Amino acid sequence: MSSAGLVHVIDDDEAMRDSLAFLLAAERFEVVGHDSADSFLETLPSLGFACIVTDVRMPGMTGIELLHHMREVDKFLPVIVITGHSDVPLAVEALKAGAFDFIEKPFDDERMIAAIRSALEFRSRAQHQEDSRAEIRTRLDTLTERERQVFDGLVAGHPNKIIAHDLGISPRTVEIYRANVMHKLEASSLSQVVRMAFIVQGGIDGEVG
Repeated sequence: MSSAGLVHVIDDDEAMRDSLAFLLAAERFEVVGHDSADSFLETLPSLGFACIVTDVRMPGMTGIELLHHMREVDKFLPVIVITGHSDVPLAVEALKAGAFDFIEKPFDDERMIAAIRSALEFRSRAQHQEDSRAEIRTRLDTLTERERQVFDGLVAGHPNKIIAHDLGISPRTVEIYRANVMHKLEASSLSQVVRMAFIVQGGIDGEVG
């Protein structure tokens, strides 16, 4: 039976860790428990298709401090923070620090499972977008300086005549550079070229064509 995704559960309460592990294992999640944020970071694994569920109040590094640290290590790793009823201000602070979600104790099992599934879906999309950006950047690096100038003009929405005027070359020469840009980026249309630019800039989601 395949795993539905990896969940790192961080809580100094062993009973809570075991309870969450049992719940998530029943839903086919792979679970790794950690008794503190510090122990999690000491054995920090490859954080591929995974998310974190952490208590906000723990000895040593707190859940809030872990959030700040993870934003530096892997800003797309979703972190779900567990709080007590009296920790609402901390929950708000956690969201401001980049928490994907916060769940109050005692939590509903279905609420927790739904939050983890949403977190892993977010992780999958974010990873795909990063892969797409990396591939597009690789293609952009093959452009010559002049081809990159034509690319920038196209993305800005300028027609060939304007690009030619700005660069001091003929419209026919722009057409040649434009064809080179399309070929090197493996783009079949101008809209695809513009979409690639937006993906690299992080403006929109999308796939590399």
